[in-house]
Amino acid sequence: MTTSPALSTPPAVKNLGWMVTLAGIGINLALGILYTWSVLSGGVPAEWNWTETEKSLPYSVACLVFCIMMVPAGRLQDRIGPSLVALTGGLLVGAGMILASFTVSPLGYILGFGLLAGTGIGFGYASATPPAVKWFPKARTGLIAGLVVSGFGLASVYAAPLSEFLIKDSGLSQTVRILGIAFLAVVVLLALFLKAPPKGYSPEAPGAAAAATVKEDFSPLEILKTPQFYVLWFMFACGAGAGLMIIAKMKAIAKDQAGLALGFLLVAMLAIGNGGGRILAGVVSDRIGRKNTMLICFLVQAVMIFLLSRTTTGTFLANVVVMSVLSALIGANYGANLSLFPSVTKDFYGLKNFGMNYGLVFTAWGIGGFMLSLVAGKVYDTYKTFDFAYYAACVLLILAAATTFLLKPVKRQ
Repeated sequence: MTTSPALSTPPAVKNLGWMVTLAGIGINLALGILYTWSVLSGGVPAEWNWTETEKSLPYSVACLVFCIMMVPAGRLQDRIGPSLVALTGGLLVGAGMILASFTVSPLGYILGFGLLAGTGIGFGYASATPPAVKWFPKARTGLIAGLVVSGFGLASVYAAPLSEFLIKDSGLSQTVRILGIAFLAVVVLLALFLKAPPKGYSPEAPGAAAAATVKEDFSPLEILKTPQFYVLWFMFACGAGAGLMIIAKMKAIAKDQAGLALGFLLVAMLAIGNGGGRILAGVVSDRIGRKNTMLICFLVQAVMIFLLSRTTTGTFLANVVVMSVLSALIGANYGANLSLFPSVTKDFYGLKNFGMNYGLVFTAWGIGGFMLSLVAGKVYDTYKTFDFAYYAACVLLILAAATTFLLKPVKRQ
């Protein structure tokens, strides 16, 4: 019978690890401005004559650029360290938003918010998690990853009402300029605290190495040759896509289907669930394993979305309390993906190339998740029903849950 070694780490090392973790959380709290675009686009003055499609384009471009730039940003983070890459991300986010604030055209916001800020978000996000998890033992990977990425999910809790207040007080252009300057300063400052451990550092407790299995580090090209990468990619695309299809239409679902004008409440509940779910899933996965946690999250999410489909006007479910709880739980299960998949990527493929390796896995969020939410929106615009989003989400989640049984640790040949 074996016992797990105590996770004891020198106090100075613990403090440095937590400093890096807190810096990563702060950076993501700033970069999460991406999730408040619905508030910013709602503040576009009528005299600018933007169509609804034009209002969605800066956000669409930002999401896709963010997803794509995670790959080269992760590579740079692996090569030159997280601090400089995150600092560059802060400069790009700030510069993009400041540039956009001096224009009144969709093109100006597409270039500023979509292209430049989207690139900056990718650089910052790719640099926040890897250095933090490197300071802590394997048994805390889920917790630390969940804490760092929770900042991104929780950002709209403060950023949405702040943006709404600033727009009413100063207008959209001044609001975007203020936020751009503030986030540039915050991200650049916090980037200075992102430090990877020195070469040869091991976070495991004395004696743990003897009991642990040999850990291999895979290169980006090597992970593309493993079937586990494609299993992870498919599961991530299903989990993120199912969540985004519903989250993108939650306000409309509450109003058109349940007959409730809940406004900011549902956005806040989604954000709280999104951030909290990342931490909870990370902690649970450290205890019961990534695969088991994924299976639970996928199945629970399918049940939540099915219940949401039953919340029609006049039913017991169509009330503020139920809608708030469902919103929080759907947000939590969606957010769980953002802590589980970086954790399992680190478990399977090692830390040396973690930045770029997770960047490759993260493309599932952009390609699968974002494209599926667009399809759901198009179907709703055509048929004025949410049925497609519900059915597609449930099917995808059940497929993802079934796929967890194919997930096995990678073994180098």
